[in-house]
Amino acid sequence: MNKTNDDNKSDFLDEVDSKERQMLYARNEEKRSEWRGFGTFGMVGWSVAVPTVLGAVLGVWLDQKYPQTFSWTLTLLVAGLFVGCAIAWQWIDKENKSMHEHKNKKDE
Repeated sequence: MNKTNDDNKSDFLDEVDSKERQMLYARNEEKRSEWRGFGTFGMVGWSVAVPTVLGAVLGVWLDQKYPQTFSWTLTLLVAGLFVGCAIAWQWIDKENKSMHEHKNKKDE
């Protein structure tokens, strides 16, 4: 009877240990997800801002060097905005796929 009691204690301790590890893992994943979200938010901002600003700067230079009937600045600003949005879209899609792959591996 003492042996069964020790086995029950051992099973109970193993279960508690397993649950504790799961909770600690979940906490770490939650913190990582928050920081990853901030990083993605920053990356999206920079990926849109940099091409837009570069397009505008190049446009100003072209307007001064090679004036046309249209505005190089406005044209390249809009082009830079579209390029930045495409880069941001690609980045978010990649992060989304990575997040779902990680979640699927964790669920297995």
